[in-house]
Amino acid sequence: MKTLFGGILLAIGALIAGASGLCSLAVFFSGGSEFGRAMSALPVIAIFGGIPFAIGVGLIFAGRGLIREDDEDRY
Repeated sequence: MKTLFGGILLAIGALIAGASGLCSLAVFFSGGSEFGRAMSALPVIAIFGGIPFAIGVGLIFAGRGLIREDDEDRY
């Protein structure tokens, strides 16, 4: 059961981290041709894209931990 729940957490975390990471990259590179304008949007990108990305990475590590814990319990 831990393996199933860990896999679900892993998949959800990958989807959240992937989607927010790609969106953050798209917003960063659509800032225009000037690098200064893109850098000025970096704090906003970090707040709105960084928090969901960190949550997604946390879910990935939690799911991986559950899967490894279940593997240790089997043997």
